Formats: sequence, structure tokens, C-alpha cells
Amino acid sequence: MGSVASPAEAVARIAYLASDVVLSVQPSLSTESEFSCHFSRFTANGSKNFVSKTLPEIIPVRQNADPLLSAYTPLRAGKLVSVTTSSSILLNSVPHLYKLSQYPVVLHVALATPHADFSEISSIRQSGFTFLQSETLQEAQDIALSAHALAVRSGKGVIHFWDPSNSLGDNPIAAESREVIQALLENGARVKASHSGEVEQTLYTSSGRTATVTDLGLPAVAAQDSAPISGEALSPVTAPVSSTNGHTEISSAASTSSRRDSSSGATDPSSVATSVETPIARAINATDIFTYVSEIWAAISHITGRSYSAIEYSGPPDAEAALFVFGSTGVFVDVLDADDVPVELTNLGIITARLYRPWLGSAVLLDSIPKTITKIAVLEQIKRKTTKWGPSFLDLLSSLSPSGGKSPISLVQYRLGHIDASTALQALKGIFQNLAPPTTPRKHSRRRGRSQTALLSIQNLTIGNEVEPVIDSFTPEQPELENAYLKILDQLFSNRLYIANRLSEKNAGVSATMAASPEYGFGSLLARTERRQQFIREAEEAARSNQFITEAPKQWLSRWVLNANDTSKANEYAPEVIARLSNDGTRLAGTLLDKKAFFFKEAQWLIGSDAWAYDLGNSGVHHVLASGANVNMLIIDSEPYSERTAADSMRRKKDIGLYAMNFGNAYVASVAVYSSYTQVLQAFIEAEKFNGPSIVLAYLPYQKENDSPLSVLQDTKKAVDMGYWPLYRWDPSNEGNGEPTFSLDSERIKRELEEFLRRDNQLTQVMNRHPQFAASLSESYGSEVRKLQKRKAKDAYEQMLEGLYGAPLTILFASDNGNAENLAKRLGNRGKARGLKTMVFAMDDYPLEDLPNEENVVFITSTAGQGEFPQNGHAFWKAIKDSTDLDLSNTHYSVFALGDSHYWPRKEDKIFYNKPGKDLDAQLKFLGGKELTVIGLGDDQDPDGFQTGYQEWEPRLWQALNVANVEGLPEEPPPLTNEDIKIASNYLRGTIAEGLEDTSTGAISASDQQLTKFHGTYMQDDRDLRDERKAQGLEPAYSFMIRCRLPGGVATPSQWQQMDAIASAHGNETMKLTTRQTFQFHGVIKSKLRPAMRAINKALMTTIAACGDVNRNVMCSSLPTMSEYHHEVHAVSKRISDHLLPSTTAYHEIWLKDSTTGEKTQVAGDAVQDFEPLYGPTYLPRKFKISIAIPPHNDTDVYAHDIGLIAIRTKDNKHLEGFNVLAGGGMGVTHNNKKTYPRLGYMMGYVPADKVHLACEKIMLVQRDHGDRKNRKHARLKYTMDDMGNEVFKAKVQDLLDPLKIKFEAPRPFKFDSNIDTFGWTKDEHGLNHFTFFIENGRVEDTAEFPMRTGLREIAKIHQGEFRLTGNQHLTLSNVTDEAKPQIAELMKKYKLDNTQFSGLRLSSSACVAFPTCGLAMAESERYLPELITKLESCLEENGLAQDSIVMRMTGCPNGCARPWVAEAAFVGKAYGAYNMYLGGGYHGQRLNKLYRSSIKEDEILEIMRGLLARYSKERNAGERFGDWTIRAGVINETTEGKNFHENTAEEESDGE
Repeated sequence: MGSVASPAEAVARIAYLASDVVLSVQPSLSTESEFSCHFSRFTANGSKNFVSKTLPEIIPVRQNADPLLSAYTPLRAGKLVSVTTSSSILLNSVPHLYKLSQYPVVLHVALATPHADFSEISSIRQSGFTFLQSETLQEAQDIALSAHALAVRSGKGVIHFWDPSNSLGDNPIAAESREVIQALLENGARVKASHSGEVEQTLYTSSGRTATVTDLGLPAVAAQDSAPISGEALSPVTAPVSSTNGHTEISSAASTSSRRDSSSGATDPSSVATSVETPIARAINATDIFTYVSEIWAAISHITGRSYSAIEYSGPPDAEAALFVFGSTGVFVDVLDADDVPVELTNLGIITARLYRPWLGSAVLLDSIPKTITKIAVLEQIKRKTTKWGPSFLDLLSSLSPSGGKSPISLVQYRLGHIDASTALQALKGIFQNLAPPTTPRKHSRRRGRSQTALLSIQNLTIGNEVEPVIDSFTPEQPELENAYLKILDQLFSNRLYIANRLSEKNAGVSATMAASPEYGFGSLLARTERRQQFIREAEEAARSNQFITEAPKQWLSRWVLNANDTSKANEYAPEVIARLSNDGTRLAGTLLDKKAFFFKEAQWLIGSDAWAYDLGNSGVHHVLASGANVNMLIIDSEPYSERTAADSMRRKKDIGLYAMNFGNAYVASVAVYSSYTQVLQAFIEAEKFNGPSIVLAYLPYQKENDSPLSVLQDTKKAVDMGYWPLYRWDPSNEGNGEPTFSLDSERIKRELEEFLRRDNQLTQVMNRHPQFAASLSESYGSEVRKLQKRKAKDAYEQMLEGLYGAPLTILFASDNGNAENLAKRLGNRGKARGLKTMVFAMDDYPLEDLPNEENVVFITSTAGQGEFPQNGHAFWKAIKDSTDLDLSNTHYSVFALGDSHYWPRKEDKIFYNKPGKDLDAQLKFLGGKELTVIGLGDDQDPDGFQTGYQEWEPRLWQALNVANVEGLPEEPPPLTNEDIKIASNYLRGTIAEGLEDTSTGAISASDQQLTKFHGTYMQDDRDLRDERKAQGLEPAYSFMIRCRLPGGVATPSQWQQMDAIASAHGNETMKLTTRQTFQFHGVIKSKLRPAMRAINKALMTTIAACGDVNRNVMCSSLPTMSEYHHEVHAVSKRISDHLLPSTTAYHEIWLKDSTTGEKTQVAGDAVQDFEPLYGPTYLPRKFKISIAIPPHNDTDVYAHDIGLIAIRTKDNKHLEGFNVLAGGGMGVTHNNKKTYPRLGYMMGYVPADKVHLACEKIMLVQRDHGDRKNRKHARLKYTMDDMGNEVFKAKVQDLLDPLKIKFEAPRPFKFDSNIDTFGWTKDEHGLNHFTFFIENGRVEDTAEFPMRTGLREIAKIHQGEFRLTGNQHLTLSNVTDEAKPQIAELMKKYKLDNTQFSGLRLSSSACVAFPTCGLAMAESERYLPELITKLESCLEENGLAQDSIVMRMTGCPNGCARPWVAEAAFVGKAYGAYNMYLGGGYHGQRLNKLYRSSIKEDEILEIMRGLLARYSKERNAGERFGDWTIRAGVINETTEGKNFHENTAEEESDGE
């Protein structure tokens, strides 16, 4: 039993243990309250409550978002609910309090600090709740427990309140034992009140529910009171007696209340009634509450020795004066208990109301205080006085004043301000002097010649320093995430935008919360509109007057008045009118100019947001719609998609869109900026143009206000894809124009609707064209019966065949990349061959409830991430892990696990090796399963990989199943390889054309997936949506990536515009500039694949050989400063590309053939025959890449490619002479497979420019003939050269060149000094201008902050030069004349494209696509690297490195698309959120880096990088690059060649488990 240090901790613990549901009211979802941190700790510890013996549900609720609304649903479900909150929500929650008072809900209310205002409690005292007050830390714990026991016992709501500042000096106390808490709660629940009168579920008004208790009969007669649970007698009480003040009086005479059911159960009531007793239900009253709470406190006293009572008195038993304090008593108690208290104060007592409501009347009060008291000072801690007499004063006055008589006790009212320890004594003296007994002379009067004693005390004095009331203790804050929408509004409407309830608006005397509400904003908009209409009338009168000096103001005013409500014309005329009035100088002109803002017609908007602009009860929406005013309202819905199924009917988002459309007078749109930016723009523009109310529903899902945009993006995609958040626009004004009023913008919903309508339409057309088929189509009952008969017969036949087989064997697999799945299917086939009845399922596809009925089960699972199950095993493992009722005693099982013992090299991470399989094996044993054979462990580090362990495990399995010695087993066909697929493809045709016509799936076959790569497209699926679609029973969200073939990365403005159009029409509205200088489109669905290919062809581009086992896109330095030289080198890149292009006509047949005429459309390469003179039918063993660099810029990473060409100039440095040829570079690696490694190109020699394409051909041919076609991980040119030796390989190439009389000459001298791009404006030798844009990670898209894609499209419309894509994923606008430059520069500024003022680290960074589309990705890359750099930039600035270029790259897997292995600092994905860190690469791309740390997460990355950057800034030599410094400083060892890449790493792998 630990200790408790604060009232909040004590209360949180009791609420947690005593509730099914706890509403934790917080300032915001990302800001914890004083309670929420404790709830998080309790939940993390797995503590269970005493109510349901489970973890209670902790629901964080914003304090400005009507938090008590969330209490209804769990309460109506019979759950016990508690609320922890500050007092700031109470007044706004009054409508709820009246309803909730009849439910067993407990509100724990901490008053605001440092100066608590008890008026927040007194203002709601008549809400029907029971109010309990605590003051000290110990009391907070006991009264919190009392509150829960009382709520359960009475069935009524209880508010427990306290002033946290009252217990600041309290020492920690022992946490109440769980046994005591449980005993008190169970005793309270032994006799519960019932409820009656449930009616419809309405909000803000009484539902008719009443907490009742059952009396045993009529009439009421005296009976013996029941004993409390402690066994001690309670003071007898009587039935309620009405008093004149409406409060309840409880007398001390014999009790008549015991005729109700006893709550203690200790003794039976002994009634003396002679009449027949009939059970009668009546409402719980004050007497019952008093009895219940007294019993609870008696039990606490019996157990702990701590006593509590409804009215508590502390002080001398013979005191004549006392203080009744409705506020904080701590400072007074400290003074009165001090040893040096003045004598006159020693006889002063303190009275407090522990049970504040129900107020119990004079009997309880008088019984609780000494009889000697004659005066009571009533101190009320209320900041703002609204009545002459305070609520507590009136309570006492009504209780102590008999009807028609005079009270023996005098009351004096005080208002209690702020009092600290230094002023408390003086304050008490002042109070005492005013309370002095009547016999004490108070003043001397000489009136009429005699003195007299004053008998009256002065009322309504203020004690202490007066505290100014705060208008609103809560200051709403707009989440940064919402700027995604608000920035779009700012950009679209600029100075015209007026958001009425914007947080920055000043509203004197109005709280920030109120001013931010849509209701308040709507009222201010109406007033603003009215003022503008008045201004228009004034302008109209001025236009008719003759008070202007000239006629010009009148003419312009007349024009403006006629068009004042036309947005475009009013804003067009406004500057001219203002100018004319300014020149006029008359008084009338000055009067109009004082209100010149009204000349402009504003774009008026309201914002609704749960975070800061909560629309209570959707009243703002209703007012806007009902008014018909031309007001636009943006409603931001932040409910996460993961919470869409919440059963809370009160919290469930209403369909505001449908509600608004039913009005018929409003424009309505549903948008999601992280799904379709273009649709958001269109909706905002249309909403503003619409003459009437406009409602735009904007989706922005987040768990907390500080969530990353990446998590918002992922949740948005799920919601939109699954149809939870439909995208649409509804414009009723279109009806008059004959246009559709409703536009559905959700692609998936639209496709499904079109498919449904198409199917229905096809049947209708068939019936119309062929009437003889109509009966079959519309009346198919008979055919259905026949089909059913056939199906049953087939099932019976199969069942008979199954009886001929041997034992059953069910094989369940979990696999991400196919290894475990292929192994399971192969094992199933082998089992069938041995006579077993085998079935193979993915784990998640298997019904867990059937598992106990299985006789034999085999589980095969690979390992994902940090010891996690693959995606298609997540749900199965979660279910079996949490299951306690599965009985597998009749089930025999075995597990085979696939993993890598070195994937997590750190000793502490060894537990992740084959963890899914080991955990599953342990759980199956725990559930009673019987092991067929011990678990098999496949290890990628074994000589034969996982096959080593598998070949030991499988024979043991057959032995256990008694099928080991089966003869005549058929030979297994070898697994299908890529080489087999290529040979059988008929020159890359395969069944691609047939697969494209298959509309039953969005995918194509596995073989075709390999072949389409040669055509420039990969099949992918959206991994953000994969789990959710699986849960919905849908196939993955398949789409295709298309990559263009663009030699040298040069495109025309026309081509740029066409690529942009393709992104909108067929892709996901973005373009990717790749690290290979070409365009890439994502999100192209299968039905749009062929149209997209044709559109690319119309742009005079192609996609053939952009991927696959062929020579891919040839890269070339962009070199903006020497255009003539670049033109010559670029021509060579195009020559090489065309020379090595595949010759098959399959591309043209599949993608470009006209289906109506059968004509083929020719593309680049002009291929006409099915013969591959260079490639042959099997093409190359693996992909082949060529890059050209122009010294001194190695911006294409020339060393990292299969062939790297270094351009050499003529002696006059003006023209191209030839190339130094590098061969054998390559980036692809497999984690922890030391047989794979990156490699830099080997210098073969110099070749003249006109012969270099032939040299490239011969190098490729040697690779074609000698590359490894059996092991694709060893098939790249780099391994071929290492296997053969560099000189042997060079000799073979030379043998092929000799007939052409081409020799590798000695390499020519060259020098690189950079491999990054030069940003900003530069000039070439012809005087033409070039501008290099910073395109972060190559993603061209529009965002709220940066409309990049729109800007580049607008530039392309007027540009006369060319676009050059760079190898670092950026873009150069080339050949801009001086005459065109100003216009271009203006557009760049307008769209923020001229900004290159980024940190050197960001400008030098690069990332691959990774999630969500790349199937190989293990971690985020493109979406995460900008965030990581942002977090490092403050460190760069601190160390003076903000402008220093450090080449940093990130990839989601070790495949190396962003060429991370030559970066100075690189992060390569290992698992989601975890990366391997590499250091020591060369700044010029001339040196490989080496592993520094393995499997580190963000916090470790930041810690390491900050330390290294700090050292680098202090220790570096002049001009020394980061990568060079890491080697010189001993941080990392240098990698001298690819084969020692894995040697001498900074983090050696640990041995052992």
C-alpha cells in the first residue's frame, strides 16, 4: 500500500477503483489534468476496479466540449460513472446537472487555484445533487470514498468538491487499502435505490427519472432505526418536515424513516403499526441521504477511527461565538490552534458543512454545535457578489429563525477574500470585534445625553484582500493541425477573409470561450452585415448629394452602390472609390472613409471545432441554416476513425450534412484535406460564391491536438477509403442551371456505385434486347434450386472422398513477404501426398472457436518488426493471447518460426528473434495443447537460411503423424523463379492484357506483377489501409505506380503540364520526382492504368524499361551553368537509353493498341519485332542502371550505379570529349545478410563520347551472360565483378570491344567537389537564367501551406525553356530569358516557390517513398524525414551549423533507392519506427558509410545526432566535411570497399541469446 501525495491523486485512485467509466475532463486532449496522469499510471499497472473486476474505461474529454454529455450513455447502460474535473465546467453544465442528479454519478470537483471561488458550487446547489466537501488530503480520500458509496446507495448524483490550496502543506498519507474500499463499496451496493419514470432520452431537460426507495406501508408510524454496518447506533432521525424556507428539517425525535428498506441489513425494522403494510415507492429525500451518509461515515469511523458528520464543529465546547465558513478553513484553523493565539480568540469555534446539500435544517445544525453559541459569523468565499445576502447566510438564517419568532443566535455575514498566514490573525481579530457579545460596549452615543450599548453588528464586511473575478479561467487554443484548413482559407480569400469567431479577435468583457463559439460569431456576423447595409444606404445618399467638390466621387460611389453585394465588382471598385474620396477632402468624404473597410465585400466565415469553438448542441449550425443569411461555416470534425463505432449516442456525430441538405437552402460539402486537397479548394470557392448559408464539413481526425500530420493522414485515408467519411458537394443553385446538384467525390464509393449501376443496366439491356432471356434473368428460383442440388451432391461426394484420406492436418500461417505462406502451402501439398487431409489458411482467416475441434494443427509464422506477428496474424494472436476459455487438450500442434538471429544485434534485443513463434508455442502449451514435435526455428543466418532448421523440423512432424515412411511420393516441381516467368512470358506479354480486363479484383497475378515492371509499373497496395480493409473483409487497396523513362531528366513545359494532368486524372494528385530523374505516379487503379500509359505516350514519353531486369532510366547531371555542355552530355544519355531499349512489341500491344481499329501506336524506340538482340528472351539477371556525372558536380551519385560515366571536357573546357567509365556500383543490401553489400564502381578507363554507348552495351552483355540467375540477391553486376575479379571482368568486356576497335584508355583527370544541387538563380554562358527549386524528397503536391503543384503548373503555361529533374529529387527551371524572368519570378513569389532559405541539412537530404505504397518498406521515410530534420534544426543553429551542408538520406528498407550508403549520415528502416544509422560516407559520394547504431528509434537518433553535431562544430578542421570528420575523430571506421562494409562496425553484434 503506497502513499498519496495530493487530493487529486487520492480522488483519482478512488474514482478509478469505484467506477466502470471515468470521464477525465482536461483542458485539451494533449494537456493532462491533475487527475489524468494518475489514471494513466493506474491503467499502465493493470489495476482492476471493484465494480466489474476489469480495467475501468478512462475517457478524456475536453472541458470546453460539453463534457458531461458523455456521461449519459454509460449511465443508461447501468454503468457506474465518475467525473474528475475542475470547477470551471459547472455553470455551463447546469442543464445536464438537473438530469444527472437522478443517476448514481459522482463528480469530483477541484476548485480553481490559487484563489478558489465557492460561488461555482453555491450556484448549482439546487440542481438536485448531494454535495460533500473535503478540506485536507486525508478528508479528500475519505470523502471521495463516501461519495461513491453514497451514490451507489442512494441512486442519486453526488458532487465532491474541495479547494486544493487548502491541503498544500499536508504530508503524504497512506493509500486506503483495497479491502477497506471494497468493503465500503459493497456495503453501499447491498441495498440500492431503484429508479422510476424513465421516458424518452432528451437533452437539457428532465427525463422524468427519479431515484426512489420502497416504504413498507401506510400510514407512517414510528419504528426502530436499523443499525449501521459498524454495529454502532446512529442518532435517530425522523421523516422530513417541511420548513418555511423550503429546506428539509430533520428532528431528533424518534425516527419514522425506518419503514423503508434498511440499508444496513443488521436488524429488521420492528414496526408497531397495526394496519396491513403495502410496499410503496417514494422519491429519495433528505432524510434518506442523511441516513445513508451517516451509516457510511459510521463505518469509516469503525474501521479507521476517523469521524465525519454532516455539520462539523471544532473549538471549545462552551464557545459563545463561531465562524461558519463556506470556503477554505485551513488558514483559520492554523491560527486558532497555535499556542500563541490571543486570549480573546481562544473561545472561537469553526463550523463547516461537510454535507452541504441537502441542507438539513436546524435540528442537525443545533445538535452539532455547542448550546452556548449566540453569534455566528458566516464567511463565504465568493468572488463576485450578486445578492445582498449570501446563500450560506440564508441557509443558516432560515434554519435558525423559528416561524414568527426571533432566533437565539445572531448571524453576521462576511465576504471572504484572499487571506494568507500573515494576515489571518488580524482578520480573525476584526471578525471577533464585530461579533463581540451584546454586553460589550461597542460605541458610545451622546445623543439625548446618555450612553447606550450597540447591539447590532456590521453586516457584509469583506475580510482579506478582494480577489478580482476571472471572466474565464479557461483559454481555448487552436490546434496547429487545424491550420491545414485555415491556411487554405487565408490563401484563397486573403484580405477579404473575416472569421467572426477567430481566437485573435478582441471582445471586451466577453470570455474567450464565449467569443470563440459559433453562436456568438454568428451574432457578430449578423451585426456586421447590418452595419454594412447601413453603410450602403449612407453611400447611396451621399451619391445623390451635392456635397462633394467634384463629380468623380459621386460617379464611383454610384457604381459601387449598384454592385455593393457583388463580390468581384464591389472589391474591384472599392480601391477606386477610396482613392476618389481621399482626394475630395470634404467632411462627407471623411465620414465615409472612416468606415472604408465596408467598401470591400468580405468572405465571412464561422469555425466550429471541438478543440476551441465548440458548437453546443449544434445550435450554431441551426441558426445559420434557419437564418438563410449568406454566412459560411467550416465545421472541423476531429473524431478519429478508430473511434467511429463508439456506442455513445449522445456523442455520436450527427449527420450535419444531411441535416443541412434537408433545409434545402444551403450549400453543403464534406471534405478532407489529407485525402483531396483539390476538392477542399473547390468546396471553399463554391461555398463563398453561393448566395446563402454554406456548411463545409472538414475531416481532421486526431487523438491529441499535438498528433503528427502523418498519423492524421493515415486515419483520414482509412476513413475516406472505407466510406466512413464521404467526400461530396451539394449545391442547390445548380438546379436552376440544369446542372447536377450533388457531386460525389469519394473515388471508392463512386466506383462501387458505378459498378452497381453498370451491372443493373447490363441486365436491363439484355432483357430488352432478348425478351426470351427475361424470365431467366428476373425469375431464377428454379435455377437456384438446381444449383443448390448440385452443390449438395458435390459436397457429399467430397465428404466421401475425405473419408478415404488419413488424419486431418490444418496448417495456419502468418506471413508478410510470402516466405511463411509459401512454406505452408508446400507443407500442405506434401501432407496431401502422404495421405493427410490438409487445409491451409492465413491465421486471421481461421475461426479461432474451431481450434479446440482440430486434431492436428501446424503453425508457421515469420517475424515482423520488433518481434511482432505479420499483419495477417495480428488478430489471431491477439485473440488467442487474451483467451482464457480455449481448451486445446484434444489438439496436437507444432510451430515452425522464421526469423533472423542477427536482425536485432544488441544483446537486449535478442528476445525478438523468432518471438512470435516462441510466444505462440508457449500460449498453446498454456491452453493445454499437446506438442507433436518441439518448435522449429528457422534462422536466416544459417548456411541455407531458414531451410536449415526447416529440414530438421519437417521429418519430425511426419514422424509424429505416422506418415514418415511413405513410398512413391511424387516429385515436387521446383519453385517458380523470375527466370521461369520471363522465359514463359513471350517477350514480356504474360497474361497482362487478360489481367487488365478482369474487373473482379484490383490486382493482377503474381507472374504478371513481375512482368509489368518491365513495362514501367509496379502493383502496390496502400499499407495505411491494409489492416482496416482486411478487418472489413475487403481486398487490399491495390493500385499501381507508374514510372516514366526520361533520359537525362529533361522535359518540356508541355510535357510538365501533361504529367500534371495525369496526376489529377489517373493518380493521387501528386507527382514524385525520383532519385533517377524521372516522373513517378502513385495511386493509379487498374482501370486507369491503360489510359494513364496512353496519356504518357501522348506526351511523347514512354514507360518501357523504366523498371525490370533491363537497363533503366539513364541519369545525367542537370548542370544549369553550362547549357551547351549539358546539351551535348544529355544527347549521349539519350543515345545510350535508345540503344539499350528492349525491342519487344508487347508494350505497344498491351498499352497503346487501339481496341477499335487494332492499330498500334509507336513510341520511343520504334520497336517492331519480337526479337531481343541485346537481351534475349530472359533479359538481364537483375536491374541495370547507368548514370552520367559532369565534374565538379556528382549530383547523380555516379559511383553508385552499375555503370557510371564521368564526363571529360575538351582542352578548351567548352565541349564534351569523352567519359571515364566506372562499372560495378550498386546499392541494394539485405539486413544482416553479410553476403550482400553496397559497392562503388570500379574505374575501367576512358572511352570517347561517340563510342561510349557501345562500351555500355558490352558491359551489360557480360553481365547478361555471367550474372547469377539462380540467386537474385547475388545477381547484380557488383557481385559478378567481385566473383570474377575486376581485371578479369574488364578483359571480357575488352574482348567484346576489340572487334569495334574500342579500347579502354587511361582515365582522364577529374575532380568532384559536391553531390548536392545549387539552389536559386544562376546564369549560363548564353545569358539564360536557371532556377533550381527545392522540392522536399521530390514530392510535387499542393498543401495548405505550399501550393507547389499549382505554382509549377502556372509557370509551365508561360515558360519557353525546359524543366530539368535532378538526381537529388529537385527541379531546375532552365533557359529563362531576361525578358521572361520578372513574370516567372512573380509567379514563384506568389506560390512561395522562390524560397530556398532552408537549413543546409534539409537542402542536402533525400528520401525514398516507403510507406504507404512501397511493399518493401519496413519504416517510414519520405513522410518522416522532414519531421526528423525539423527536430534537429534547433541543434544545428545552436552549434552554428544551420547553413552547413551535411548529406543525410533515409530509406524505408535496405534496397537503397535513395542511395543511402554513400551519404554522410543515413537512416535505413529496420522496423516501423526503428532505423539502422550509418556514418562516414563521402560528401562527394565517393565513399561508402558504415553501420554506427542498429535498430534505434527517434529519441536515440536525436540524442546521438545532437551529440555528434556538437562535437563536429567544435572539433572539425577548416572545410572538413561531416563524413570525413567522423572517420578522423574515430567515431566510425572507414569503408574502403564494399566487401568490408560489414567489418569493424561501431556496433558489433552480441553473442548468445
